[in-house]
Amino acid sequence: MSTVLKAQHVTKYFYDPEKFQVLKDITFEVRKGEFLSIVGKSGCGKSTLLYLLSTMDTDYEGDIEMAGVTLKGRNQDFLSHFRNEHLGFVFQFHFLLPEFTTLQNVMLPGLKLGKYSEKEVEERAMEKLRLIGMTEHARKPASKLSGGQQQRVAIARALINEPTIIMGDEPTGNLDKANTENVFEIFHELADKGQTIIAVTHDPDFAAGTDRIIEMSDGSIISEHKNS
Repeated sequence: MSTVLKAQHVTKYFYDPEKFQVLKDITFEVRKGEFLSIVGKSGCGKSTLLYLLSTMDTDYEGDIEMAGVTLKGRNQDFLSHFRNEHLGFVFQFHFLLPEFTTLQNVMLPGLKLGKYSEKEVEERAMEKLRLIGMTEHARKPASKLSGGQQQRVAIARALINEPTIIMGDEPTGNLDKANTENVFEIFHELADKGQTIIAVTHDPDFAAGTDRIIEMSDGSIISEHKNS
């Protein structure tokens, strides 16, 4: 399978209150369709790494390449468009707009990308809701959904633009066991269909079920192993 993400010698410093090295010479690759988890204790740098990979933070040393595009030195307009086209995000908190319907929430990034007509975006959004078993809730305000349902809708929203990579930051951190398993199953099915997923997680069971685990400590990768 082809490589969709390359991080090479990525180093990051924070300067407030004093200079502190938060990432140290991080190098790894991710292949298309891989379901990768990044684990480690709080403060080890895993969320900072995800933030850099997501192109939100551009202040780092080293190189990040995604979908064959080198991201170092690009302006914010370029990165904003690139993000919308190539990345889908699923956070610990779903960040749905409560007054919008389920369908409208899923459509938002598709409308922002401006690649398809509103009708096409709606059709694509319904297709994603079908994928996560939420079509019957399409016209419901997001505020009327349960926590587990809202997180599934967040996954559908992340999928709307057919992203190169879905990035999850503690995507099951707010869910009970049953909903965690449900979200995990959805991720697994997506990966089986060729969707690349990178998830930062504290949940050892979640990590154990992914294709590969990168473990971090004190800003460095200390181990990497594939799960059978």
